[in-house]
Amino acid sequence: MADPDRNAALYALSDGYDVAGKGINGRRVAGQSFLQGYFRHADVDQVVSVSDSQKDGAAFASLMQATSGAVQHPLRHVAQHSAAQIAPLGVMFYPAPDFSALAFQRQAFGHSAYGLCGITHTTSTLAVMAGFFHLRTSPYQSWDAVICTSRAVKAACLYNLEHVDDYLSKTLGAGAVRRALPLMPVIPLGLDVASYARDEAARKSLRTRMGWGKKDVVFTTLARLLPYGKFDPAPYFIALQAAQAELGKTRTLHVVMCGIYGDTHSQSVFEECARTLMPDVSFTHLDGADATARAEALSGGDVFSFPIDNIQETFGLAPVEGMAAGLPILASDWDGIRDTVTSDTGILIPTRMISGPASLPEGHGHFLGRLNYGQYGNNLSAMTVLDQSAMRAAILALARDEGLRKRLGQAGLARARALFDWAQIIPAYQDLWAEQNARRRAHAPLPPEALTLSPPPAALFAGYPSLRAPDGGMRVVANAPLPRLIEIYALRRYEKIGSPFEKQSTLERIFTLIHEAGDAGITLPELCHSTGWPPATIERSVMFFLKYDLVRIP
Repeated sequence: MADPDRNAALYALSDGYDVAGKGINGRRVAGQSFLQGYFRHADVDQVVSVSDSQKDGAAFASLMQATSGAVQHPLRHVAQHSAAQIAPLGVMFYPAPDFSALAFQRQAFGHSAYGLCGITHTTSTLAVMAGFFHLRTSPYQSWDAVICTSRAVKAACLYNLEHVDDYLSKTLGAGAVRRALPLMPVIPLGLDVASYARDEAARKSLRTRMGWGKKDVVFTTLARLLPYGKFDPAPYFIALQAAQAELGKTRTLHVVMCGIYGDTHSQSVFEECARTLMPDVSFTHLDGADATARAEALSGGDVFSFPIDNIQETFGLAPVEGMAAGLPILASDWDGIRDTVTSDTGILIPTRMISGPASLPEGHGHFLGRLNYGQYGNNLSAMTVLDQSAMRAAILALARDEGLRKRLGQAGLARARALFDWAQIIPAYQDLWAEQNARRRAHAPLPPEALTLSPPPAALFAGYPSLRAPDGGMRVVANAPLPRLIEIYALRRYEKIGSPFEKQSTLERIFTLIHEAGDAGITLPELCHSTGWPPATIERSVMFFLKYDLVRIP
């Protein structure tokens, strides 16, 4: 008989698991994959689900039937208003980080009736940031837990909670916050590694159809194709074009993007940027909703690329999928990706983000509703830099050296099997649930205490980039003529999406001053003096120039 202390009741939130019914996004894909892993690998005697409606309970039962495969467990459903009936289980798993409402509901049964366990996915939405305020002011207990999928995400969660504490201390007096934090273990997302194995038939199908041979090196990506909500393709395309120019006729580079365009705007950005910025590198889009296309993209590629520059990303499951397919990884050194990709499995590109104070317009704008979520992410992406020279060098190294690609790919596959297969991850969940139960039994209930919102986003996500924001003494030199700035700005359609991070006229004025400084360059304080504009405006603009290789740091 399985130990009930190592099991948890699963909250049947359709939006957290149901890809077919609710649509494809990273959170639901990860949630559905978790269920598949749980059904297959959890050492349990039964599955217990909890919901606040019969409809959600029935939907979960159908989802279990569709995803459990050969492993069949009996299912017992508990209504939320009778949540204590999850016993003998002592933990309820909720597929999001804010379980504050459940903590309040638990009071009806007593604080020690059971533990609560949430998990992070995207942490950049206003709802999630507000959720940490609600969580900190809710009657959660010291045995409750929020699983953080990466160290960077844990840092963001801690920042949010400490931001709340700082607010309360300032408004209620020093010492107002005395509560322990919830348990916050770092447990990565998982997948079924075997299901991503390289398919030679799929590889042959794609490469034959495209006419690609041994001299053709294919950089493939699986992702939602949202320039304002996933990654900006333009800097990546600029680096690929530069690498192709250096490779000449020795190698031919190709890009395969397998995913779903979020809208016609996103399609225009990706396809127009590809056509304009990398004319010598082919661009192929495959439908991310098509399983055959996904298999072709993974199996037909030579390198898996993931140039993320958006705070929407938290873990980055896609590079693990690439590793599971035996591909070397080219990715940004960004948030959870640095937990998954190591130097023996791929190459990480250094990233840089503006300082916290310089990002206040985005924080305030998002909170007040002036910026929608797409504008919020788009603006911050515009001021997040992937090191162009490092990206070019990585592309060249991977394109030229088939042996390197093979070594990295083999190491990546071994790492995926050892660390990220659900066979390894589900026992870690069960260890946590057992620890929660042990703590729950060892402590008397704590009295509920009282609890804030939207900090500067670049301070909140300071753990994402690998390099610090530029300091005032940094000198920059123009790397392109003014028309190139105008071209890039137009290609990225910042005005089209609305509420851009800076006006084009502001960028042109600052860029002209940099250009006039010549090879000697100019510092950020000097630009402030010449324009009379605040340091944040200068920093935001210079980060944009660096992002697109319009200026360089000598």
